[in-house]
Amino acid sequence: MSKKIFSLLILLMSLSLIGIIFVQAYYIKGSVANEEDRFNFKVKGVLAKVSNQIQEDELAEYFKKYQKAKDLISENKENDSVSVSQSVSQLFIYQKNNDTKQALIYKSGILEENYKLSSSLFDIGLDSVNVKKIISSSKTEIYDNIEFSENEVNEADIVSIINSGALSTAEKLSVEKDFKAISKRNPIYKRVSKDKVFNLLTKRLKESDIDIDFEFAIYSNGLATKVQSDNFEYDKASTFSVPMFYDENNVSTYSLLVNFPDDEKFILSSIIGMILLSIIFTSVIIIAYSSALFQLVKQRKISQIKTDFINNMTHEFKTPIATINLALDAIKNPKIIDDKGKVLRYLNMIKDENKRMHAQVENVLRISKLEKNELNISKDRVSLHDLIEDAITHVELIVENRQGYIKTALNAGKSSVLANETHFTNVIVNILDNAIKYSPEAPEIEVSTENVGTNILLSIKDHGSGMSKAAAKRVFEKFYREHTGNIHNVKGHGLGLAYVKRIVDDHQGHVSVETEKDKGSIFTIKLPIIT
Repeated sequence: MSKKIFSLLILLMSLSLIGIIFVQAYYIKGSVANEEDRFNFKVKGVLAKVSNQIQEDELAEYFKKYQKAKDLISENKENDSVSVSQSVSQLFIYQKNNDTKQALIYKSGILEENYKLSSSLFDIGLDSVNVKKIISSSKTEIYDNIEFSENEVNEADIVSIINSGALSTAEKLSVEKDFKAISKRNPIYKRVSKDKVFNLLTKRLKESDIDIDFEFAIYSNGLATKVQSDNFEYDKASTFSVPMFYDENNVSTYSLLVNFPDDEKFILSSIIGMILLSIIFTSVIIIAYSSALFQLVKQRKISQIKTDFINNMTHEFKTPIATINLALDAIKNPKIIDDKGKVLRYLNMIKDENKRMHAQVENVLRISKLEKNELNISKDRVSLHDLIEDAITHVELIVENRQGYIKTALNAGKSSVLANETHFTNVIVNILDNAIKYSPEAPEIEVSTENVGTNILLSIKDHGSGMSKAAAKRVFEKFYREHTGNIHNVKGHGLGLAYVKRIVDDHQGHVSVETEKDKGSIFTIKLPIIT
């Protein structure tokens, strides 16, 4: 798959995933908004019902307490053209306020006249016509600084009614208006109690399936009154409000306010299941997509690394194969086959090249066994300094041949470690071999040890070509080699340092590298010492 197609597929998949997430978020947001609207609609309906019921109960109490029918006086007057009957209803209320020393006198009268008109006045084909006339009047008087007797003080209100005639519908409406005019002068805590408001709100909210805690208050002209719950706090954004206690002019100065401390939790509770499922499924999709994307990128890198590995292995094997072929052709030459010295020389070359190829194949197999945990590594108490000296003897001839040197500073006082002698010697040899291969000029290598706490540090420093920061992060990966295009001036197949890391890890140690391009590298191995 080409890089452009691969990038395009990743882009399309990413856009699709982002689109799905946005659709889910938009759907959840819409669902929450719908639930909020439903909640607000229900609460406003409940408040309106409670407000109406409180005022209706107050009026009903007035009618029950004061509305009594008394003498009915009727008088019929006959006239040639008009007959009239009258019904009079008069309401007289005397009310005192012991706190303010004020007296209120309210008078209201209703006159109802029934007329019977002769047909001689109207040419409408009827014997007579009935006409009803209703006249209403009211008057309010307030007196200050009135002193009351002891008996009067013990009574909250004194009300007397003089009612002439039975109350009709029109009269009842008029009396209701009168009561509203009188009631608005009473303080709110005398008109309705806190317990009544709480009970009515609780009942109505439960009827509307809103069973959560609430706080309430009644405000007058924007100011708090005594009728409110203990923890009520006014918040313009979250407090519901409806007017209550309309007066005779259908004007309200009171407001019933309610807020819900846990309204957000209640709203979300109705759709929390859907939200959780949406989040879970979306998370699964994101995780699956991320894993798939990671694996795709990883497989692509592995594919590139394997391609480089095959190229490197090809170059590694081409030279020994070519050498072996040349040696065999030389041995077949009649002039050489009888020369035992030359034949022996060519046979040794073939053996050395075969050994070299075998070592490379063995390296690959060793790494494979390490990954499968099939490589048995027995460990014994050994001196790390002895292993270092042994490893240096394997490469010192190559270093001398390139006019280089290996300087040692084995300063660690304690060097005993638990290690496999063969494998750990190979670890040191691999690092030294890299230092030699990646030194363009004469190799200059410094090997040192020191004790740090309960550990021993082995440092191998070279002054070679070094690595980039990106390469340093991946240098211990299997098959990885820093990309150099089609240049194979340094032989290798990206397995040496992977082997180093696996062996060091198996010894409960740690290996790291510090490097700078064109200035060399420092490989550091940390191992626990034993006493």
